[in-house]
Amino acid sequence: MTKKLWFQVGVAILLTLLIIRMVIEVQAIFSPLFIVLSTIFIPALLGGVLFYLMRPLVKFLEKRKVPRWGSISIVLLLLVGAISAFVAVVAPPLTKQVNQLVENTPVIIREVENMAAYLLDQRDRLPENMQDSIQEAIGRVNEFAVMGGSVLINFFQSLFQGIFMLVLVPFFLIYMLKDHERFAPFVAKFFKGERKTWIRKTLADIDETLKTYIQGQLLVSFLVGVMLYIGYLIIGLEYSLLLALFGMLTNVIPFLGPYLAVIPAMVIGFIQDPIMAVWVAIIMLVAQQIESNLITPNVMGKSLDIHPLTVITIILSAGSLAGLWGIILAIPTYAVIKAILSNIYAHRTEIRDTANKDV
Repeated sequence: MTKKLWFQVGVAILLTLLIIRMVIEVQAIFSPLFIVLSTIFIPALLGGVLFYLMRPLVKFLEKRKVPRWGSISIVLLLLVGAISAFVAVVAPPLTKQVNQLVENTPVIIREVENMAAYLLDQRDRLPENMQDSIQEAIGRVNEFAVMGGSVLINFFQSLFQGIFMLVLVPFFLIYMLKDHERFAPFVAKFFKGERKTWIRKTLADIDETLKTYIQGQLLVSFLVGVMLYIGYLIIGLEYSLLLALFGMLTNVIPFLGPYLAVIPAMVIGFIQDPIMAVWVAIIMLVAQQIESNLITPNVMGKSLDIHPLTVITIILSAGSLAGLWGIILAIPTYAVIKAILSNIYAHRTEIRDTANKDV
C-alpha cells in the first residue's frame, strides 16, 4: 500500500499541513525570517520580472560574442535609457492631467453624489419588484466598489513601499542575469540518476512557464494600454493618458483588471458627457475582445491554457487569503504548480510503462 500514489500524496499532504501548523505555533521564532523575506519580496519580484524581460537581449548579445558582463552592462544602460525617455515623454502631460484631476476632484465627487441621489429618487417611482432589483444591484455595486477601493489602496501602498526599496532591484537583476544558469545544476546536484534528469526538466519547464507568463502578460498589458489611449483620444475623453496608464497597470490583474480600469473612466466620461460613458464602455469592450481573441492567443499561445472558471476561482480564493499580491501572483503560481504536477504525472507514467514492458 505504501507504494500507491494516493497513499504517498496523502502522506505528503498530511506532512505539509503538520509543518504549517508547527510553523504557526512557533511563529515567534521565525519572525526575523519573515521580516527579512517581506523586506526583500518586492525588490526580488521586480528583479525577477526585469530578469525575464532582459534575458533575451543578454542572450542575443552573447551570441554576437559580447562577454556576459559586457552584455549585462549594455542591457542596464538600455534599461535606464528607456526609463528616462519614457519619463521625459510621459511625465509632463501625465503630471498636468494628475494636477487637473486633483483640482477637479471636489466637482467630480459632487457630480457622483448628484447622480446617486437622482437614481435613488427615480427608484421610488418604479414598481416594488423593480425597486428591490435596483436595491440589490446597488448593494452589489457597493460591495464591488469597496473591494475595488481596497484593492486600489493596497496597490498604491505597495507601490510607494516598493519605490523606497527600488535600490535593491538592480542588485537582484544583475546577479540573476549573471548566475541564473547555475541554479538548476545547484539544485540537481543533490539528486542522482533519473531523478536528477527529472529535476532539471521540471526546473526548465518552470522557467519556461514564468518566462511565457511574465513576458506575455506585460506585452499584453502594454498593448491594451495603447489601445485604450488611442480610443480615449478619439472620443475626446479627459485625462486620457492617466486613465490609459491606469488601465495598463490594472490589466496585470487577471479578470478584475478590466473592471477596475473601466470604472473611473466611465465616471469621468459620464461627468464630461453622459454619452461619453457609453463610448468608454464600448472602447473597453473592443480592447478586451481584441486582447482575449487576438493578442493573448498569439503572445502566450497554449502554454498557459487555463479555463476561465479556474482563473476566477483561483483569483477570488487568492484575494481572500493574500489580498492584492495574492491576486497578482495567483495565476503564475498556479501555472508553476501545474507544470510541476504535469512532470510528476509524466514521470510516473513513464515508470509504469517501463515496468509493464519489462513484465
